[in-house]
Amino acid sequence: MSGSWEYKWNDKASTLEGREDWDLKEQGVPDRSGHDAAHLRKRPGLAGLRKRLAHGRCKSLSVSYWNPYWRVPADVCGMNCLLESSPRAKSGSAVMELRDERSHLAVVVCGPRLEEALTMLKSAVLFSKKPLHFYIFAEDDLQDGFRNALYSWPRTLQTKFNFTIYPITFPKGNIKEWKLLFKPCASQRLFLPLILNDVDSLLYVDTDILFLQPVEDIWAFLSLFNSTQLAAMALEHEEPRIGWYNHFARHPYYGKTGINSGVMLMNMTRLRKKYFKNDMTTVALRWEEILMPLLQKYKLNITWGDQDLLNIIFHHNPESLYVFPCQWNYRPDHCIYGSNCQEAEHEGVFILHGNRGVYHNDKQPTFRAIYEAIEKYPFGEDMETSLLKPLETLLQNITHTYCGRVSHVFTKKLKQSIASVQRDATWKR
Repeated sequence: MSGSWEYKWNDKASTLEGREDWDLKEQGVPDRSGHDAAHLRKRPGLAGLRKRLAHGRCKSLSVSYWNPYWRVPADVCGMNCLLESSPRAKSGSAVMELRDERSHLAVVVCGPRLEEALTMLKSAVLFSKKPLHFYIFAEDDLQDGFRNALYSWPRTLQTKFNFTIYPITFPKGNIKEWKLLFKPCASQRLFLPLILNDVDSLLYVDTDILFLQPVEDIWAFLSLFNSTQLAAMALEHEEPRIGWYNHFARHPYYGKTGINSGVMLMNMTRLRKKYFKNDMTTVALRWEEILMPLLQKYKLNITWGDQDLLNIIFHHNPESLYVFPCQWNYRPDHCIYGSNCQEAEHEGVFILHGNRGVYHNDKQPTFRAIYEAIEKYPFGEDMETSLLKPLETLLQNITHTYCGRVSHVFTKKLKQSIASVQRDATWKR
């Protein structure tokens, strides 16, 4: 990598690690294979995902270990087979246990977004059953706020996650241009594969995301990537008649309505190795080579900053993108003019995205009510009585907006997630 692309952050990173009970270790990740998104969308949302991830025992134990991103050959395990647990060693065989079950989650935080980001992390910890690692990229004056808050959480929750805090870092020589591209620091997400160069896969989310179910459920999409796919995002719009990109964009974009980058799942090992087709040169370029030329070419034509750059990249490399259904990135656009996310109507909202500041104003009171319910929930209290029931009562009175009229889609999955957490807590007693 050339000198202009050097990053200096290791000396400032801080961690909460060393959970002896996890015994975690990073693994090398071989290639993945799978099917395209169209097959999944025939079975909406989580039901389709679960059918694709059919659990079962292998016909042969010739496989030495189970890596979550690697498909067992069809003749051994059948199509889309995942093991519920690693097979135990028999007759002296050296079968290895899966050692890293973490979901790796990144967020970038600048300005007055500390509390919003902490609420997002809180939602991740409350509902996830497998351990998490948080990669928090924050301005210097916000870093102590994260440390103080996360260290203050109950020990029972702290055992569920590690975190690492990084400074905001951009390529040398272009810091101001990247930092001010859209919202402050938003374009940091473009450089995560280069900064976290020893991390194989990552789920990036905006600060205004709320998980209404375990993080590991969206993490499981990694195993559905085919051999060319390296990232997963949802479409910007399901309904082209209200689409922004197809009406106003002055640059190439993915598909018919573009993609939204607020929830972005990445196989960063593949992304770092990929040579991307582009409209600047006949030569395919690597990730670190393509970003600045794209910015220079389109900076007068882009409105949504780094998201527009991602749209341009995947417009020219559509085979590299896996599209997951709208319920995994549910925004006001999905209900503001009437319900237009069929997957959410069937199974509920899985990940809520409160863009346009709707958590903090009165334009979409349904979104604000859910955010405040999670933000104000006291750790250790019964979630059904202290979070779900008060929220359901409040939502019954919010019917003057289209989003309010479909409030059941917001609580359907949340109710299931809370019930699952409560059952686990009862079983552990």
